[in-house]
Amino acid sequence: MIPKKTTVKDSHIVKIAVERENHMAQLINLDQRHPLASKIQDICNGWGISDHQNYALQFCESNNQKYVTEKNRNEIKNGSVLRLQYSPSKTASDAMETLLNGNAQEKAMRLKDLTKLSTDHTFALEFIKEKGLDTLIKMIEDNGQTNEDILKYSLASFVELMEHGTVSWEVPENSFVARNIEIVRNFQKYPTNCGESALSNLENIVMCSSKHVLVAEDIKLQDILRLLQEVNSPVMRQNAIALLNALFVKADETRRRTIAHTISAKQFRLALIGNGLGTEMTHQLYVLQTLTLGLLEKRMRMKMNAQDQDAHEKIKELRRIAFDDHTNALNQNDDHIRRGGGSGAGNVNFSQYYKKLGFKCDINPAQDFIETPPGILALDCMVYFARNYTQQYAKIVRENSCRADEHECPFGRTSIELVKVLCDILRIGEPPAEQSGDFQPMFFTHDFPFEEFFCICVITLNRTWKDMRATAEDFTTTFSVVREQIQRTLKCRPENLEDFRNKIALLTYQQITTLRQQERTSKEECDSTASAIVKLKEKISPHILELIKQQRLSFLVEGTRFAKYLRGTRTKDKFWYARLSPNHKVIHYGDCDEKNIPTMEELPKKLPISEIKQLLEGKECPHMKETRIRKSAVNLAFSITFENMEHSTLDFVAPDESIFNYWTDGINALLGQPMVSKQKNEDFDTLLSMEIKLRLLDTEGVDISKDPPPIPEDPENYDFCFES
Repeated sequence: MIPKKTTVKDSHIVKIAVERENHMAQLINLDQRHPLASKIQDICNGWGISDHQNYALQFCESNNQKYVTEKNRNEIKNGSVLRLQYSPSKTASDAMETLLNGNAQEKAMRLKDLTKLSTDHTFALEFIKEKGLDTLIKMIEDNGQTNEDILKYSLASFVELMEHGTVSWEVPENSFVARNIEIVRNFQKYPTNCGESALSNLENIVMCSSKHVLVAEDIKLQDILRLLQEVNSPVMRQNAIALLNALFVKADETRRRTIAHTISAKQFRLALIGNGLGTEMTHQLYVLQTLTLGLLEKRMRMKMNAQDQDAHEKIKELRRIAFDDHTNALNQNDDHIRRGGGSGAGNVNFSQYYKKLGFKCDINPAQDFIETPPGILALDCMVYFARNYTQQYAKIVRENSCRADEHECPFGRTSIELVKVLCDILRIGEPPAEQSGDFQPMFFTHDFPFEEFFCICVITLNRTWKDMRATAEDFTTTFSVVREQIQRTLKCRPENLEDFRNKIALLTYQQITTLRQQERTSKEECDSTASAIVKLKEKISPHILELIKQQRLSFLVEGTRFAKYLRGTRTKDKFWYARLSPNHKVIHYGDCDEKNIPTMEELPKKLPISEIKQLLEGKECPHMKETRIRKSAVNLAFSITFENMEHSTLDFVAPDESIFNYWTDGINALLGQPMVSKQKNEDFDTLLSMEIKLRLLDTEGVDISKDPPPIPEDPENYDFCFES
């Protein structure tokens, strides 16, 4: 008899509901292997619809109302609800008919629907095929258009259609560009949505079209900045800054510096930041921040040229400001010496001052600015600090140059390294990240934000150097702490430079050390509770215990000198020695002197391990029964009782707690008992922690989940089909 074949559920069939306006929904089984067109025909037949080719299925979820196509049909799941609608081609054709021949109200209603439909890629392709994009462009360009809804919805539909990337931004003509610029300039005359769409269009034209020159020439920065000052719409402000960023990216260096200078004016800086920053707005401000700070890249990558007179003057200015009283007499010879003239004595004098300034090359400090980054930018920042914070600059230089020990903080070398660190933290010279939102409002609160940022950080650096009592050998370590101080403070997103100054002042070296320890402990505690780590600990714990046991037994084999006690009192200058045989079977013991360590053969008495009955500790020991015995001796006492000799014990008083722990652990191990000393627990925790850390080195920086990922359920059958 042939066994009946087990019925297997067909995974290709999904049970769904199909809705239609003013009709009862149909519950159907949709076979994903069959063409959609045939199923749509069956559904239409169920409702008595003859022109099934004009219909399509559509998702009807709140966040997904796309048309169902052969490409996305796999998104249909059991229990999905779809809607029967006119097909994209039919809808696009009807829309074009209305836009070409309908009245103003009909056009406005159709355009409103079009803004939603245009987000669907399938419909967008059909609408563009019907020349719908050209029609929208003409409607937008119509200056005589008085119906605000038509302009608003046609602009919004155009934006959505272009988002699909199927049409080049070279298609719109100059007249379209001019119309969008006119809307932005006169944003007060139009609905807010018009301004939002026009700004979006201009941004894309600047970034993706050769007509970006036209936008850059016709639109004024003041128009965009005035819009930012007067408009409250978050989307409009966001699009305005996006346009500003696009103009910045496409501009040459001269134009970029003009833009940066214009937006640095106080009234415009405040307008840029505004209130209630959303995620996208924060990203656009981050991009603008990165672009403006990126103007420092040229100086950052520029080596100091030996013929750069301005740079040489700045180096001399650093010396003059720091040691003005000491160098006035030498100023007359300065230029002559720099050109190579004059005596060697003059050179030596200046070399001393440059050495006190902390330059690595004190004979020719210009050599310190050859490395890029930070290049000549470091000199710019140092001079800014010296000019604007003269007292603090002079104090730092003189304090460190007058120190007699090795703890001086070399201003020149540390300042150059600090500028390099700041450039790295702020990613100067790198393009803006696509998803980053690391926007720092404080860089929009000053005319020279980077230089001011440096001034605060260089003061912090000197304070940290003092706190760490650092030397030249601690240079790298100190800068790792300073970098962390800066990065932790930036994470707080200070509102202005003064806020940054106050926050970083609280992050002292001691505070950083405490935070590091807390984070390390927290991570270890968190990791230790993960099931994978718990299982790993269980696996290696026996090995750790065996290591401790072997160490204890090795200690007993080496042996220990013990003091003799008589009736609870230590006998002066009398000692005895005990040690375990290498085969761990016998304890050898006997008298010894204070200096020499006896060999095993010199110890006459023996105690076989097999005859040991138990181990006693503290007050339980026979030799600790006297009431006058010191507590410290009691705590270090232990005794071994013999199994075949009643009332006989071998009594010990350990010299210290460590030896007490080692001997009691060792004897317990020999007796097959668990080691229970405090020292054993500490050793176990230390060794286990070290072993876990060593085994997890490859997972550094990887978050270990507390629970392992769930094991998937077995499939309903194993009739797998592999399609090539």
